[in-house]
Order: sequence, then structure tokens, then C-alpha cells
Amino acid sequence: MSKDYYNTLGVSRDASPDEIKTAFRKKAHEHHPDKGGDAEKFKEYNEAYQVLGNAEKRKQYDQFGSAFQNGQAGGGGYGGFSGYQNGGGFNVDFEDLSEMFGGFGDIFGFGGGSRESSRRNSRGQDLEFNLPLDFMEAAFGLEKEITFSKKIKCERCEGKGAEPGTKIETCTNCNGSGKISRIQRTILGNIQTQSSCPHCSGEGKIYAHKCSRCNGIGIHQDSVKLKVRVPAGVNNGESIRLSGQGEAGQKGAPAGDLYLRIKVQPHKKFVREGYDIRTEEQISVKQAILGDKIEVNTINGPINLKIPEGTQSGTVFKLKEKGIIKLHSRGVGDQYIKVTVKIPSSLSKKQKNILESLDI
Repeated sequence: MSKDYYNTLGVSRDASPDEIKTAFRKKAHEHHPDKGGDAEKFKEYNEAYQVLGNAEKRKQYDQFGSAFQNGQAGGGGYGGFSGYQNGGGFNVDFEDLSEMFGGFGDIFGFGGGSRESSRRNSRGQDLEFNLPLDFMEAAFGLEKEITFSKKIKCERCEGKGAEPGTKIETCTNCNGSGKISRIQRTILGNIQTQSSCPHCSGEGKIYAHKCSRCNGIGIHQDSVKLKVRVPAGVNNGESIRLSGQGEAGQKGAPAGDLYLRIKVQPHKKFVREGYDIRTEEQISVKQAILGDKIEVNTINGPINLKIPEGTQSGTVFKLKEKGIIKLHSRGVGDQYIKVTVKIPSSLSKKQKNILESLDI
């Protein structure tokens, strides 16, 4: 009798791949054996998903029913594992299950993992360093040379791990695949698993002599110099990401990234608020009453600021676009200048008489 896989997963015949995947995950969670579920039910849901979750198999199933699988012993693998149909075995999509149940292999006592996972593990480490800048360097940007220590590709063996001039042979234990396959008995049946070859550590190659510089690893620790372009307007606490400038990956794997966390030193005169700058200036009582022009500092140099008659202490003047270049958008910030009126601590008799004569 033909099995109704759509009914097994509780989806319609025109269900989308995402709907089928969601339904399978829900069923698998409910009946996962490690959570006290029904192992037989779990196998049924997995069988249905292996067909409906594969576009080609689903097409054949829709045309011929579940009988389309007859005579396909040893069919193609799925999710990095080959089918095993003798002795009650079946295919399992471990990439999907690992997302749901975490260390799925540990539940059944085997390791391994997908090839993609292996590649991620050999990727070079990301690095993060503080990059100190003074106020003006952050405001205007610059090109700066930094020196730091990291793992780099070995120059002697060019990252291959073998001593130059010596033989590199294919591992006979895994025939160069870097993987060893075996049949594992589990509560869900016989499953073909793969693990890293112990003879070549998953590389598929055997070196007659390991590189004397890196001991066969292909990378080693060294001090490097790097020129970094710091963009204008960068602020304290922000990070600059330099792709591929982290530690080198092993045996051709991609390098990690370098993150430079900006540390801006405070300025004696200027205080930064986003892309705006705030400063303070003192004026005399006479300047406040009669008005004047005073010289004030900006990050681009000194300019004259007009002080109107009757300026009150605490008045804030705005200098448009005299702030910092906006890093993530167009434009320039402003500068705000707060003026305070300096009151003399002592006056001469003449000065007192003048003030007393004024009707203010």
C-alpha cells in the first residue's frame, strides 16, 4: 500500500518546502526519542520528510507514489550521509536535526559533523585590538600603521604543511577523502556516519616530512605591520572591520577578520556630542553690554564671532557646519559656543562711581 507522506506530516499536497520543513520539525520535536517520544513515529516522520523535503524525490512520489523508491538500494546521500536500506536502515537529514536538537550525534554516540562545519572550525580566528586616536585624528581621519602579533601563513611551506621538496602523498586509509565511513546502530535503525580520518587528521594527505618552520600546521605566530585607513568622523567606541586581516586559516581555509575598536582621547578645548562640538568662551561685562567681536577656536582654525549688545551670560551661539564630518551620512555637524560673562572680583572707586551713575 502506498504511504501518504502528506498526511503523515499533516500538510496539503500543494504545501511549500518551508511549510513541509516546519511541519516536520514540529512532529520531530513532539516524538523525539530522547525526549520520551515514540521512536517508530519519529521514523515515519523522517521517512516522509526525506521524500517531500527533496524536490526530485517529491516529484517522483507525486507521480508514482511511495513505490517509486523500490529498487533504489544504496541511493544518493542526503545532508552528507549516504542511504543505507538493508537491515532496516534509513536516511536522516542531520543538518536539519542538528538545528533542532543541538549535539544530535552525541545522543547516539557518534561524532563527525558536516564538511561545512569542519571548514568553519579551521577558519582563522578573528582579532580585536584597541586603536587609540587623538581628537583631531578621529575628526579628520588618517592612514595609520599598526603593529601587532597574529598567526600568519607559513612562508616556508606556503601554508601546505610539508617541508619544501618532500613528498605529499594521498592518505591510503581514507583514499584522500579525509573521511572514514561506518555503519552505526541506533534506536532509529542503521545509520551510515562519517568521521575525520585519524591517519591524516581529515586532510586526505600524508606528508613525508612536516615543515620545520610550522611543524606541519601551515601557520605560525609572527609580528606584522598593517596600514589602516581611519575614516573621518569615526567616534569613540566604534569599530573598524578589516575583512581577512585576522589570523590565517589552516591549509587554505579563509582568514579571520580584524576589528579595531576606536579609543578617542579627550580634547582640552572641544567636547564632542555625536557630530557636533561644544565649547565655552568668557566675555567681559563691557563686551556683554556693548557687544563686540571675539576670536574663537574651531577644529578648522580660529574665526571671529559677533557678540550682540546685551548678551546674557549662558547664551549659546551656533556655528553652522563647523563640527565633524558625518561618517554614515552626508553633511557636517555644528559647533555650539556657550558664553559666560566674567564678573570682576574687585573694582576701583572710579569704576564703582561710574556703575552707580548708570541707571541699569
